[in-house]
Amino acid sequence: MKLIYTLLLASCFITTSLAQNDLKKVKATVSKSEIQGHIYFLASDELKGRATASSELDIAAQYISTHFVRYGVKPVLGAEQGYFQTVPFIKTTAPTTLSLTLDGKPYRQLIKESGSNTNISGAAIFLNYGDSLDYLNQQVNGKVVVVKAGSNGKPAPFSPTLLRREKKRLASKYGAVGLVELCTMDEQLWKQGEHRFNGDRMELVAEESPFPYLWMADSNGEIATQFSSRKELPVELTIKGMVTSKVVSRNVVGMVEGTDPQLKNEYIIYSAHYDHIGIGEPNAENDSIFNGARDNAVGTVTVLSIAENLAKYPTKRSALFIMFTGEEVGLLGSKWYVEHPLLPLHQMVFCFNFDNGGYNDTSLITIIGLGRTTAEKSLKEAGTPFGLKVTDDPAPEQNLFDRSDNLHFAQKGIPAPTFGMGFTGFDQEIRKYYHQAADNPNTLDYEYLFKFFQAYVLAGRKIANTGQRPFWKVGDKYEAAGKKLYNGQISIK
Repeated sequence: MKLIYTLLLASCFITTSLAQNDLKKVKATVSKSEIQGHIYFLASDELKGRATASSELDIAAQYISTHFVRYGVKPVLGAEQGYFQTVPFIKTTAPTTLSLTLDGKPYRQLIKESGSNTNISGAAIFLNYGDSLDYLNQQVNGKVVVVKAGSNGKPAPFSPTLLRREKKRLASKYGAVGLVELCTMDEQLWKQGEHRFNGDRMELVAEESPFPYLWMADSNGEIATQFSSRKELPVELTIKGMVTSKVVSRNVVGMVEGTDPQLKNEYIIYSAHYDHIGIGEPNAENDSIFNGARDNAVGTVTVLSIAENLAKYPTKRSALFIMFTGEEVGLLGSKWYVEHPLLPLHQMVFCFNFDNGGYNDTSLITIIGLGRTTAEKSLKEAGTPFGLKVTDDPAPEQNLFDRSDNLHFAQKGIPAPTFGMGFTGFDQEIRKYYHQAADNPNTLDYEYLFKFFQAYVLAGRKIANTGQRPFWKVGDKYEAAGKKLYNGQISIK
């Protein structure tokens, strides 16, 4: 019994010492002034909002790779010029004409989700929310389908994007020649949608869907009401003037080898997107540069911070750092990476992604997918030394887990939560900065960020040093994909 007691005490002492040691290593490298300096550069006016495939985003990529060199982060075999992975895009310019006339009345508040140059003249049929049941016994072949945003029993006035793939699939399946979704978004959200979807577009291949799919503003339900007495209405839809060309952008990738003879063959991915949405319509202060300090200069700098820390103090597991291009145009940089990985995906045991739109509670860290993996305990513990509470997704109805670069890794089976600043919901404080010209580096709380960054680095170290490999919890949506990827090598506890 004395021996067992002695061993238990020794185990507790070693665990405590390791935790304290990790904490000291975190504090040795994370600097508030360095955090602030990085963010002020990446979110500066000179980088013009870091639009995908822009020369300014190339400058940001060079800045990141230069700091990888400075920290001692190693290149990955197969990367170009040491730290780059070229991502090829097809760029399609904005249409010169986007118009829709319904029952003889023209409507101008339109957003093009997809569609090539086209001219449609025919009939429009209203199918409520456009769910699968709404198509039963309906003749839609050759017609434009008009639907409301959301689904039966679950209207989604602020986020038609959540169901767009399924709605487009159904309309195309039943032979429709176009789809119009009626939205009740407020003016601010509508402008964000126009900026993202009506401007120049990027695709990984020259396969932008030719199927015309538009969102149309219907704030008071007037358009839907027109169909109450008439099942079909005459429609004319025109999209023209779009031109395509080939462009390239780059993911930035580096690595640090682990210290454990066995665990160094397992990698933790630390990722963030470094692009933003460029230049848009001027605001009331005549500012047209969308600097993207919160989204996602902060995320880029968290990955730089942990890269500096792990290069100086390596963990048992190896580290792979990836900064993605093209997140803001459809998660395209991460999609390209998982289809063209520089290291085998089955060696990637965890993807610690960073992304967010802002914060409204400086006592919190919000991790989207916190409770979905066995790393939950390590993630929660990381905030405690810095007085921060770690919480899960406060807005599950927004489906945030599947709306950042972590998605493509999760789909392959790699446990992949997304770390973010503290928020309790999409209130005015979040919307004031999210995809707005106001998101400048001087509006950030750097005292909060200093604590927040230290917690992020500590969380990464905890996961990379633990003996038990992290995995999805039993029953998770992506558990089966994980078992397939790792060939059943994971034991879930």
